[in-house]
Amino acid sequence: MLFNSFEFLIFLPIVFLLYWFVFKPLRWQNLFIVAVSYIFYGWWDWRFLILIAFTTLCSFASGIVLERLEGQRTKQKWVSAANITLNLLILCIFKYFNFFGENLAELFQLFGVGADWVTIDILLPVGISFYTFQALSYTIDVYQHKIKPTHDIVAFFAFISFFPQLVAGPIERATNLLPQFLVPRGFSYDKAVDGMRQILWGLFKKMVVADNCAAAVNLIFDEYQTLGGTHLFLGALFFTFQIYGDFSGYSDIAIGTARLFGVNLMRNFNFPYFSRDIAEFWRRWHISLTTWFRDYIYIPLGGSRCGKWKAMRNTLIIFLVSGFWHGANWTFICWGAFHALLFLPLFIMGKNRKNKDVVAQGRLFPDIKEVCQMFITFLLVVIGWIIFRAENIHQAWDYIMRMVTRFDFVLPAHGKDPLIYIAILLVVEWLQREKQFGLQIEEKGIFRYQAVRWTLYYVLFITTLLLAGQQEEFIYFQF
Repeated sequence: MLFNSFEFLIFLPIVFLLYWFVFKPLRWQNLFIVAVSYIFYGWWDWRFLILIAFTTLCSFASGIVLERLEGQRTKQKWVSAANITLNLLILCIFKYFNFFGENLAELFQLFGVGADWVTIDILLPVGISFYTFQALSYTIDVYQHKIKPTHDIVAFFAFISFFPQLVAGPIERATNLLPQFLVPRGFSYDKAVDGMRQILWGLFKKMVVADNCAAAVNLIFDEYQTLGGTHLFLGALFFTFQIYGDFSGYSDIAIGTARLFGVNLMRNFNFPYFSRDIAEFWRRWHISLTTWFRDYIYIPLGGSRCGKWKAMRNTLIIFLVSGFWHGANWTFICWGAFHALLFLPLFIMGKNRKNKDVVAQGRLFPDIKEVCQMFITFLLVVIGWIIFRAENIHQAWDYIMRMVTRFDFVLPAHGKDPLIYIAILLVVEWLQREKQFGLQIEEKGIFRYQAVRWTLYYVLFITTLLLAGQQEEFIYFQF
């Protein structure tokens, strides 16, 4: 079920009303959340409900067993390792089985050994990487005594399957989300209104910016060999905003929807295209994933406190794993390696934590240095997105070479509308860059008048409906 679908438009109000007015006791609310979350997820393919239920049960059981083995550290280590291995094995079978098989066959052929690898046509479950990592975090946190294991299986099922963030994040930690299902939740009008604003802004980013960019991106990437450099640059630019509008738009809708039910999800994007270097970009892009890798892989490997060379090794591992997490294709691995090569010089010089504040904080306009930093960083990110979007490494390289060697300064007619929508997005988010999201409004100044606020909401809502592009599935569903 897509957030930008008619089905969800019917689904959400019904769930909201039943949640607050019928299923009032905590346990009934949690049961209801599990039921509607499974309906939401099963809308794609009900068979995958078995998979998510199995993952949930195994992780829940691992917590109980770890508690019973308290003081027996070796046995606890084996239990947590077994659950982690099981979850990763399921993820690898569905997501990476054919990738490893095909590349292994090619490797054998390089040495003259024939290997006929039989590929399996496996349908990738929507959001499997997201809920798997969420389940893994619980087992690891219990093992590390960051959280006590829960005996409330209903609350745990709600934690893993909570429908707003189930299929594309944010990837929540058990330390943040699980406790919210263990205590009564009360309705907050202010929180609900703020959630609706964030939903509206997310829909604008998805339906107007991302979906309109998608039409141009698909056309340009499909026919890139016949197009000039300007077309190719615009194709890369449009994909840059397609993936941002698509993914951050989903996160906005997810976070806003959760707030309607009295649940707070972590922030996933912090205006990343205003970053002044690559390190800052990664602090602002897909925050829930980057912090997951930091806490559960980078730090356990030794982080940056194990000598310069090992710290560089750890950093490279994180970027490669981050790329591979996105899909079974060498383009994703190369995309991660590309960003690692951009990040490591900053790390070596000790400048990777230089820009931690908001750019041009307290000022309307950035200075010349900040403009240059943002421009260079943005161009590097755009090049990275070409690698990410390409079907293979050859296409990525060919696309980039044609873009830089055949620049013709000819603006295509079909690229004007997306540019306008991108400009609107950038202006709004620049003005709101010190807020949590683009439409977060403080009721002061002109916005202290209710008529002004509601006029803005209606104009944005109607604009989103009128200017929406052809409906596209969210990009990150495939990851």
